[in-house]
Amino acid sequence: MDYIDPHIHMVSRTTDDYATLSRMGCVAMSEPAFWAGYDRGSVDGFRDYFRQLTETEPARAAQFGIQHFTWLCINAKEAENVSLSREVIAMIPEFLDRPNVLGIGEIGLNKNTKNEATVFLEHVDLAVQHDQSILIHTPHLEDKFQGTKMILDMLCDDQRIDRGRVLVDHVEEHTISEVLDRGFWAGMTLYPVTKCTPERAADMVERTGGERLLVNSAGDWGPSKPTAVPDFIFEMRRRGHSEALIRKVVYENPVAFFSQSKHFQFAPRS
Repeated sequence: MDYIDPHIHMVSRTTDDYATLSRMGCVAMSEPAFWAGYDRGSVDGFRDYFRQLTETEPARAAQFGIQHFTWLCINAKEAENVSLSREVIAMIPEFLDRPNVLGIGEIGLNKNTKNEATVFLEHVDLAVQHDQSILIHTPHLEDKFQGTKMILDMLCDDQRIDRGRVLVDHVEEHTISEVLDRGFWAGMTLYPVTKCTPERAADMVERTGGERLLVNSAGDWGPSKPTAVPDFIFEMRRRGHSEALIRKVVYENPVAFFSQSKHFQFAPRS
């Protein structure tokens, strides 16, 4: 089955991973801007990173018949440095016309601090000003419920936000309902250690019906598995779910959400 991975950090993966993903049925992916494994020290460091996301990774992906899209921001892990964050936010418009850029992300909270909230809101303002979709990072483990609520409250307080153009990622059982009930899209991230397993993701699909719901691998610097979405497909099949429902979650829903971005010129593989 062809699928799309809506959130995978290919800068942390080898070219062999692109080959494996293509063989497993991945036809497109989106890569949110993220932490580099260390805190970058200058706006020029981010400028080079954005060139990697808009030039190098699309070329690597294309070698294996995969379309690569991306999102731009300074991640919440680095948002404590407000002055640098503002320099990066001011620089982002240089890249918004690149043909694989879908919007602003992954923005959100890490430790739920005041500085993180400030930088988050300034990213949101940038997205609104430039008519961009938004991809949200929700905090890890013990901070997730509080951080998710803080993020949703900030978004809902801004009447300019089109909730149908916001994807709130890393949802779990205790956060998914509020995200969907407030009109946002929800993303389930499959990690072998933290976040969500294919089995738990299948449980959440059964609970919600799969509307406005996506599933991704993240595939970043920590313990992660770039082929986690196929694992989810196999789990759904093991439970006897229809191919139509599975395709909706792993292919049709990403297409529907990403199609709201003007640069999502998607050519399905024949």
